[in-house]
Amino acid sequence: MLMQLCALAGVICDVTLFPLDTLKTRLQSQHGFFQSGGFRYLYKGIGPVVLGSAPSAAIFFITYEGIKQYSQPNIPNQYHSIIHMIAASSSEITACLIRVPVEVIKQRKQALLSDSHRLRLRTLYRGYGSTVLRDLPFGVIQMPLWEHFKFYWTQQIQRDCTPMEGATCGAASVAISAAITTPLDVAKTRIMLSSTSAEKEEVKISIMLKDVYRDHGFKGLFAGFFPRVTGFTMGGFIFFGVYEQAREFCLSYLS
Repeated sequence: MLMQLCALAGVICDVTLFPLDTLKTRLQSQHGFFQSGGFRYLYKGIGPVVLGSAPSAAIFFITYEGIKQYSQPNIPNQYHSIIHMIAASSSEITACLIRVPVEVIKQRKQALLSDSHRLRLRTLYRGYGSTVLRDLPFGVIQMPLWEHFKFYWTQQIQRDCTPMEGATCGAASVAISAAITTPLDVAKTRIMLSSTSAEKEEVKISIMLKDVYRDHGFKGLFAGFFPRVTGFTMGGFIFFGVYEQAREFCLSYLS
């Protein structure tokens, strides 16, 4: 049941906040905001997201919880943050196998590129390396922060977090992670929207960051910052709220 609710939460977040994601993609696009669609067709590309967000969210939390539950009982408390980082990293790499093709199709549709229906399998994984390089630090920051915020809060109030409090901790951790990793997201978006061959993608992420900084400066590296952080914060609150509520229900049901 926990897996199904995580999947449902992922779909709800992605569909509800999709217009913000579209605006972010267009702000980051090398083709320019208005040439990529501006404020028009904000739900362009929603189809692949509906199909891909559920399995991606489910796989992430199955992997994360599986590694955490298997490892934590055998590890001293002071090393639990390391377990959270390892679990988050493994979860991101696994989820990206589904997330990347969905992102490629979605972002090319969002930017109104006409070739999104003719992409080959190899092209669908353009940006896998850059997505992993974005999502690994995102997950490594987000999940330990979430666990730390919850631990700190339980120490202050001397009881377990409620689902609402867990959701607030999740939203805060997601906001910080999204803000820090925005330059990597800019590079990933431009790689996915690029028309060059997929084989060069792994080499291009550092070059892409340098090119963006050279052409647009610091501001370019943080293009789409506001819609990205806003969307992720709202999505984090919804997702972690559903997750905490489902986890609490499952634990009470099993006990």
